[in-house]
Amino acid sequence: MNDYMEKFHKKNKRIVNEMQGDNEIKFKTFEWFSHANKFEYSYHFSWLGIPIIQYPQDIIAMQEIIWDVKPDLIIETGIAHGGSLIFYASMLEMLGHGRVLGIDVDIREHNRKAIEAHPMFKWIDMIEGSSVSDEILSQVKKHAEGKHRILVVLDSNHTHEHVLKELKLYASFVSKDSYLVVFDTVVEDMPEDMFPDRPWGKGNNPKTAVWEFLKSNDNFVVDKDIENKLLITVAPDGYLKRVK
Repeated sequence: MNDYMEKFHKKNKRIVNEMQGDNEIKFKTFEWFSHANKFEYSYHFSWLGIPIIQYPQDIIAMQEIIWDVKPDLIIETGIAHGGSLIFYASMLEMLGHGRVLGIDVDIREHNRKAIEAHPMFKWIDMIEGSSVSDEILSQVKKHAEGKHRILVVLDSNHTHEHVLKELKLYASFVSKDSYLVVFDTVVEDMPEDMFPDRPWGKGNNPKTAVWEFLKSNDNFVVDKDIENKLLITVAPDGYLKRVK
């Protein structure tokens, strides 16, 4: 790294630290996030023509992680329309290697057809079934064989019980210095009545599962630097880096 870039990154890190200590921007961020959620903000975007149900800020964070880790395999639980799979595959296209493995209990036919018809599908494999079942886990292990750098993303059923099971089952796949990313931890920070038609909510969500998981697993730490610079993220406390 040349001197200019080193100074550039040091300055950015200093400013991010200052921003993190600014209570006004934290309050305004939360206020904006809560209001935007009423308009289903995360549903408004696509990646290479396929809906991707993520905030742009988290998409950028995942881009940085993938470019840095250069994974041989990206495992994601929860497929929905498949935009995230296409996004990860497009990153692997640029890197020139790797596979994306998507797992969902119900891959709807129209979504499957759209994913399989996409130019990036050549990098993708999909499995239909429960991410926490023995049968599916056995298949995942076969896909992981011989892969040295693995990144895992959890974005399926958001109840505490389910996410905690996923964390315990999929943590071992993650390679050192890679990430176990848990999306929608922000549910814990939202108002009580924000998810009336969902089985998850305050006290029962991905963040509470992460907190429980970290009590008994010190191989991972929350990478606060990511959420500190994003400010707007659906994954506070959800970017877990494997450190040993």
